[in-house]
Amino acid sequence: MIILITGASHTGKTALAQRLLEEYKYPYLSIDHLKMGLIRSGNTELSPLSDDTALTAYLWPIVREIIKTAIENNQNLIVEGCYIPFDWSSDFKQKCLRHIKYYCLVMSEGYIRKHFSDIKKYGNIIEKRVDDEWCALENVIEDNRLGVRPRWQIQQRRAEANVDHVVGNICTAVLKCYHFRRVRKPTNVIE
Repeated sequence: MIILITGASHTGKTALAQRLLEEYKYPYLSIDHLKMGLIRSGNTELSPLSDDTALTAYLWPIVREIIKTAIENNQNLIVEGCYIPFDWSSDFKQKCLRHIKYYCLVMSEGYIRKHFSDIKKYGNIIEKRVDDEWCALENVIEDNRLGVRPRWQIQQRRAEANVDHVVGNICTAVLKCYHFRRVRKPTNVIE
């Protein structure tokens, strides 16, 4: 099974992937780690500050082929990051799509307003962000409103893509959606 986890910044993609790794021993690939490895090794002229569209265009073909290789080898893999293109499922044949579960993590405006201090507090729970200055209330609201809506609209039209839209208590919601045998509530989740 391949689990794709995408969504806006600070929605808990990395925390969810880490929790699934710990709970179910599924390895995960952080697209951010891949990005930084390629940048630091000099294999691209892109930088961490490059446009997300350019980063997605560069990173997705690599990630896509990693996913196909995992499916061919009947391996479980979690892939998390914001560099999964809106039309990702068009890169896979139906026989591959059966093995892919896609989660787009979204926080509603009301949830963000109610829990913004916790969103900031848990922003470094897994990865240590070097610069988190952009993470202001209105930026997070806008990122969730605009950055994710196109993904949902496109994926909603592609029933074969197994799309789940998760709002709020994401770790518990995704675990329930995936029907794991033992669902246990993660300790780092914001209610």
